[in-house]
This record gives sequence, C-alpha cells and structure tokens, in this order.
Amino acid sequence: MRRVIRETLISLRELALTAGPFVLLALALLAAAYYVLDPTPPRRVVLAAGPEQSDYAEFGKRYRTELARYGIDVVLRGTQGSIENRELLRDASQDVDLGFVDGGSSEAISPLDEEDDDRVALVSLGSLFHEPVWIFYRLSSAGRLPGARLTGLAQLRGWRVNMGGTGSGVPNLMAKLLNANRVEASSLRISRLAQTPAVADFLGGRLDALVFASAPESPMIQMLLRTPRVALFEFVHAEAYARQFPFLNRVVMPRGVVDVARDLPPRDVTLIAPTAMLVAREGTHPALMQLLVQAASRIHGGTGWFARAGEFPSAENTELPIAKEAARFYKSGPPLLQQYLPFWLANLIDRMWVALVSIIAILIPLSRVVPPLYAFRIRSRIFRWYRHLRDIEDRLAEHAATHAELLGELDRLESKAERIVVPLAYTDELYALRSHIQLVRERIRS
Repeated sequence: MRRVIRETLISLRELALTAGPFVLLALALLAAAYYVLDPTPPRRVVLAAGPEQSDYAEFGKRYRTELARYGIDVVLRGTQGSIENRELLRDASQDVDLGFVDGGSSEAISPLDEEDDDRVALVSLGSLFHEPVWIFYRLSSAGRLPGARLTGLAQLRGWRVNMGGTGSGVPNLMAKLLNANRVEASSLRISRLAQTPAVADFLGGRLDALVFASAPESPMIQMLLRTPRVALFEFVHAEAYARQFPFLNRVVMPRGVVDVARDLPPRDVTLIAPTAMLVAREGTHPALMQLLVQAASRIHGGTGWFARAGEFPSAENTELPIAKEAARFYKSGPPLLQQYLPFWLANLIDRMWVALVSIIAILIPLSRVVPPLYAFRIRSRIFRWYRHLRDIEDRLAEHAATHAELLGELDRLESKAERIVVPLAYTDELYALRSHIQLVRERIRS
C-alpha cells in the first residue's frame, strides 16, 4: 500500500509539473480575456428620474426593484424632468448613467451642444410609454370656468398657467403647441414651479391651469383626475397635432378608465402624447443594457390606459440610435442561455464565448505536447541510470578498473534501481533496466 501511494504521488507530481505551464497559460489567457471583455455589469448605476410624485420617479423605483434581483443598486437622482435628464447624460462630468427622456426634447438642445465633441453620445433602449399632455383647469362651484368654456389653447390668454420647471420638457412642448395656435407665450401669465408646489398653488386658487406631460401612473395625475371641480382639457385637434409634430401621437383615454364606479371620465377623452424613452450613455455596459431592456419589458409590457399588451417597450419613435443590446432584444428576445442558467453564468458565457473558442483553438494543439512530455519525464527517472551503466561498460572495455570494482559498482547501481518508483504503466522500462544491469554483470564475469 505504501508503494502504491508513492507511485500515485509521483504520477501526480509529474503530471502537475508537465501540465502546470499549460494550465497556467490557459488561466492567463482567460484572465486577459475577462479583463478586456469585462463581462460583469457594474454593481451601481445612477438613473436620472424626475421630480417626486412624478411618473419618472415612480418608474425609477420599479427599475430599482427589478435590478436589485441581480445585485445591482440603482441610485435615483431627482431632476426637474426630461431636458435636465438629457443634459446630465450628455455632461461627462456628471455621475449619471441612465435617464428618462420624452420625445421632442432633442429639439430643445442647442445644435452646437449636439456637435460638441466633449459631450457624451447617447443611445436609446427603446420607447417605454405614452406621456399624455394633461392640462388641468379649475371649475367654479357652479361647474363653470372663470371665462368661457375651455375648448382651445387660445382661451388660455390671460390665465395663470404653470408649465413645469426649467429642466422639464413641458415648456418646450407647450411653446410648440401655442405657436401652432398663434398664441404668444407673453399673453399668458406663466409660472415655472416644480410639480408639487404647483399643484398646491393650483388647489389653493393661485393658479388657473396646470400643464403636465406624464404617464397616468403619476400620483399627482391620479389625484387631479379624481379632484372635484378640476377639469381636463380635451385636444379636439389631436390628429392635426400628431401630423404636424412627428414626436406626438393621438391617444384616447377610455370612458371610466379612471374609476368605473364613478364613471370617470364620463366619456372618451382625446389627448396628445409623446413617448418616453430610456436613454443611456453610449459606453454603458452591454450586460446592464440587456438587463434594463428586460426590466422594461416586465414593467411596461402589460396593458395600460393608452397602450395594449406588448406595445411597449418598442424600438419605434426613439429619436436616438437604438443600442445594439436593445436592438438584439427587440429582434430575438432575451438571450437563450438566460432562460436556463443563472444570469451571471449565462452572461459570462454570452460575453466570452468568442474568446473561449479562440483560447480553445490555441490550447488544443498545445495540449498534444502534454502526454509525450509526461511520458518523457517518467522514463527519464529510469533512463538517466543507463549513463552509469554505459560508463561501466566503457571502463570494462578499456580495462580501466578491476572486475571486482566494476561488479561492486553494478551492485550499487542495481540497489538504486530497486528503489526507483514509477507508475505501473512504465514498470516494463524499470525491469528492462534491471535486466540490462544483469546482462553487464554476466559480461564482466565471463
């Protein structure tokens, strides 16, 4: 048993010494490929959301929950809205990776900024949802307006209207709508309050109207739709706006969708709506983009007030180039391996399979050297003693020593040969050495 253990240990040692460099080379190539490809997404990302109580803030919380399943911490950064989000993403000095941006916001960016080489290039992960334009106004206790019934934007002249903060996309959008109606912005008493203080002033009677561009998931929108003596402006020319401004769509809020029991709204209401996009910096990690698009499918893929199941997310109406990972998802769905393997493993294989194939192509020819090199190392434990045996024969031929001296050396050589340990597969080589020692001994004696 002791001899068997020794033979096994020797075999393992020689195998380690023979295959060790090969294994180290393989590990070095894998480490280099891992470093270059960087398949693991970052553990922390910053998402430019929007004001508190807004749709962007609510959806940001959902994305944070979704990505937490994969160990990724999504930090939500409060902003005034779409324009500020886009500016933060374009500014390389800002620690922002992702942001919600609504359609048409690109027209609010200076062309000089778009051509600035120091600005970060952006890509879209797809359009996510409709962002209807909501114009809420107060009714008197008798159900009448301060002036005539609000049927067109031209009637807003002289009204106290809040159009959102400076970083919001609402001012730019409303400027286009007012211009289409030949209404000078100076004819309105415009304020630029953030969402929450604006709603407080509106309900307190210090504002006549509020303008939002938001998904109905916003708590503020839900609250105002249910508030007594607050009316919602209907865009009777919605189709005309959609034809004039490509980033706008005509949408219909179905009767009773707010509250069926109270029949709110009491009829279908026609609105106009840009689509909101999820935008990332061009250098964002591909695996993170893949996770975000999958999360978007779970968050926005169902039915809603203005969308049917499967309508969002979409590669349509994005204004920005679609990221490669997003285009891959919209074309083929989630990667096949992610349907059967944990994300980290599926992503690792998906990102590194080309490198793995290349490494295997390099290592397979090299691996053919290992078996003969292992055999050489084992046999060398035996063959090195033939040098001593050949030396004894030479000295015999030259009469350089007495026969007794040569026989003594042979005895010592045979004693050492008996202590050589080799794997069983190479025992024949050991017995051959011992037989050759005996052959030389008989020659000396003869």
